[in-house]
Formats: sequence, C-alpha cells, structure tokens
Amino acid sequence: MDRRQFLTLSSLGVAGLAIPGWGHAIAAEALLDPALDVAMKKSLADTAMQAATDSGASYCDVRIGRYLRQFVITREDKVQNVVNTESTGIGVRVIADGAWGFAATNDLGAAGVAEAAREATAIAKANAKTQTAPVELAATPGLGEVSWKTPIRKNAMAVPLKEKADLLLGVNADAMGAGASFVNSMLFLVNEQKYFASTDGSYIDQDVHRIWAPITVTAIDKASGKFRTRSGLSAPMGMGFEYLDGDASGRFVLPNGVTAYGQSYDMRADAIAAARQTVEKLKAPSVKPGKYDLVLDPSHTWLTIHESVGHPLELDRVLGYEANYAGTSFVSLDKVRDRFQYGSKNVNIFADKTQAGSLGAVGYDDEGVKTRRWDLIKDGKLVNLQATRDQVHLLGEDASHGCSYADSWSSVQFQRMPNVSMAPGNAKLSVADMIKDVEKGIYIIGDGSFSIDQQRYNAQFGGQLFYEIEDGRITGMLEDVAYQIQTPEFWNSCVAVCDKSDYRFGGSFFDGKGQPSQVSTVSHGSSTARFNGVNVINTARNLG
Repeated sequence: MDRRQFLTLSSLGVAGLAIPGWGHAIAAEALLDPALDVAMKKSLADTAMQAATDSGASYCDVRIGRYLRQFVITREDKVQNVVNTESTGIGVRVIADGAWGFAATNDLGAAGVAEAAREATAIAKANAKTQTAPVELAATPGLGEVSWKTPIRKNAMAVPLKEKADLLLGVNADAMGAGASFVNSMLFLVNEQKYFASTDGSYIDQDVHRIWAPITVTAIDKASGKFRTRSGLSAPMGMGFEYLDGDASGRFVLPNGVTAYGQSYDMRADAIAAARQTVEKLKAPSVKPGKYDLVLDPSHTWLTIHESVGHPLELDRVLGYEANYAGTSFVSLDKVRDRFQYGSKNVNIFADKTQAGSLGAVGYDDEGVKTRRWDLIKDGKLVNLQATRDQVHLLGEDASHGCSYADSWSSVQFQRMPNVSMAPGNAKLSVADMIKDVEKGIYIIGDGSFSIDQQRYNAQFGGQLFYEIEDGRITGMLEDVAYQIQTPEFWNSCVAVCDKSDYRFGGSFFDGKGQPSQVSTVSHGSSTARFNGVNVINTARNLG
C-alpha cells in the first residue's frame, strides 16, 4: 500500500487495519472481464509442475490467482474515492531435498511459469542446506478436477458503480438528517478467482466473494466541543450484494438451499440508529469502575473470540514459530494433551471453514485440502488447535485441518485462522431472558478498541454501545467502558449462552499476520453470552 492509500484510509479510521497490496488500478467495467480459461490454467499448472519435478522437486503445488478488489469511500455528500484493482499471476511452491521453496511471477507464458518453478526448486535446495529436519507433509488425496463457488445471489462486482455511490450517499444523508455531525460510509468488495493444482493430482477451481460495508458516525456538542462516534454494526460477510438488501428475516437461503448464518444488513437503518445513539452518548454518564456481569452481543463477542481464542490456538504461535501481531501464545502442546480448562462447561468453540455466509468459507484451502469443521474447546476443555499439512503431525494427527491461505498469488501460503466460533446454548434462552437475571451488569454491543499482551493472556476490550443493567432491567446508556480479562479466567466466567435463534457473525476483513505481512478474512459466530464478575474500568481521561 502506498502512502496516499494509507493516508486516505487513516483519515477514515481504518489505519490500524493491515491493508493488502491492491494490485494495479483498473476501470470498473474490467472487473467483469472473464477469468483465464480453465483449460489454460491447467496447462500452465502442468507446465510448472513438470518443470519443478524435472529440476528435482519431490512435491509441487501451483496457485494461479486473479484477485479483484473494489472500494468506494464517501463522506457526507461527497464520493471521496473509488478504486478498482486487479492482480493476476502464479505462485509455485515445491519441496526439494526435504525443504520448502517458493517463487512467483506475473508472466503467464509457458516459459515464464517454468522458470518460476525452477527458481522455487533452487530456493528449496538452498534452504535444505540449513534445515535440521525434512518437511513432513500430511497425505492428501488427489481430487481430480473439482470446483467451488461462493453461493451468491447478486455479484457485487456487477452492480453499477452509480448504484453503490447512491446507496452510500443516501446512508450519509439519513445519518445527517438524524443528528450526525459527520459520517463516513464505505464499500469493500473482493472477488478471488483461484486455481490450485498439485502433484498429488488435484485441480481445484474456486470463485470466492466477500463484502463489507463499514460506516462511522460522529456527533459533536458544539457548546463543549465534546464528540462521540459510533461505528456500524454490520459484519463483513462471504456473500454477494444481496447482503445489503436488508432481508427482515435476518437469514438468507442461498441458491444451493443452504441457510446462511448471520444477519442481513440494512445500512440506512443502522446509520440512522448510529446518529441518534451518538447524540445520546454525548449525554450518557461515565461508568463507575468495578465488577459487573457482562452481557455481550455477537457484534462485540467476535473480537474477544478472535484475540483470546482464535490467535492463541494457532499452532505456529503455540510453537513460537510466529510472533508478529501480538506475539505467541500462553497455550502449550501440554495444555492440549492435558485437556486444559480453557472455559466453563458453557463454552464450546469450534473451527469451521464451511459455514455458509462466513468470510472464511471456501471449498478447499490453499494446499488443496477439503475444508471441514472440528472442535477446539469442548465443554470448556481445550481439545485441539489449528494446523496445516506440514504441522499436523505435531498434534499426532494424520490429516490437515485445511488452514492454509495466501492473500495473493505472489505470497506463499501459510497457517491462517479459520472461522472460529462459539456454539449457541442448547437450552431456549433469549437476550431478554438473559438480562432478566442480571442484578448489576452492562450490556455491550459492537466492537471497539482493544489491547492484548504478547502471550494472549491479559487483555482489555471496549465497544460501541454500553447499557447499564440493574435488577434485570436496562436503565440507560453508559460511556467510557472497557473490561479487563485474563483469558482462562474470563472464559471460565461464562455462565450462559443464548440459543441458536440469536446466532450471528462478526469478523475481520483485514486480519494481519506474518512477515512479510499478509491479510486474511475470518468470521466468528456466536450468540449473546453472559460473563459474571468481570472487572470494568473507566477509560475517560482526567486532565485535572
């Protein structure tokens, strides 16, 4: 990302996100050009694999990718920026002499592809000279020629730009009319057209779509200069433009008959609510620090799951192989073997890259492994981690979890977090019923600022909206709320989880990891959950 992109995104409050390289700018209509012919991709992949094996590789996989991205940025009554990008090329990964090697090129001629394969093999042989143990790759069956597509109803890339701009400007006008002083609204759209082939005998063609529609609304008290903001409560989703149709049911039945978890999104209604709530936040009293029972909405819980469960259960962090973006993990392999009490019996957390509508939903990962669901925490006990083909033997397993992902054809694939979600409770329990039993608590909606230590053990989380609960009733809004946790203590304080009717997704569109940094998208589903006796602090600054 160049400096201009960084400054543009920084001004809109997303500087903390790890934004990928967007490729080169193109005209909007070029986003609809057909992808490379499948037969041509197969031919290029075969060329690369043949060149790699001829050069001494014992294994080779090839990823041919076309990555299309569009973002539309508006503020009040103006369109600030529209960017369309395309990036196309091929990445070749090999094992030679027991070591990995990788090379990539945007030259999609046979000669260029073959040269990249030979370069990858040469790199692997050089790496082997300093490697202490050979790569141990879990067996994965060859799948032949297969394909998978995000089951969308409306391709967001095909929606006219004017329709998108009109939607955002209408959102802004509604927010301003409801009392906002400033408003930003954006659309982020991604289409990954990915072709994978390997010497195991797989040829996998995938077409992946994702969408995010963030907003930020600000209200100012002109007399005091005090201001408050509220970000949108939408979740980024693995869906098409139908996500913004505002289906009142909150569920989608996709073309394949599968029900997509997660709510549909009425962007204009959320903007109006945000404007009114930011005005209300200007008048809300500051929280009194102390112990509270917290009722956490899925629009908030996703981030707590992401930081205190998702990342610390990545095997590479557990082993100390990965330390970027908030360090390694307090979890050890011993804790998995000993079934460490990570949470209460109400806490059941699973990994799943097959959930319809989720950001991480794909048919196959970037190692050609068919995606699936598996348990991470069962009845509060730690039972597994997240691993790729060359890691899973360390867990005593013989099949990859399907957790490998690269954010571009030019990036090497490595272990990335799948969707990590908390299962809803089995007993019928609504949010209203949960609140009825709370004597002194706070109901938190939306994600906010957070911090976490280098072992993912001590953390602090804010939010967007805070409502005081007294004797089973919401009594009013609070401000300046954040809560502090120690990861196992927090998850062991979970006393109740609402049923599946409340299950919704949150997620990250730009989750950073690695060096050089890569980004991935990941969803975290949950129902509203209650945590007792959590320490709440007041975040307001005292200037004396």
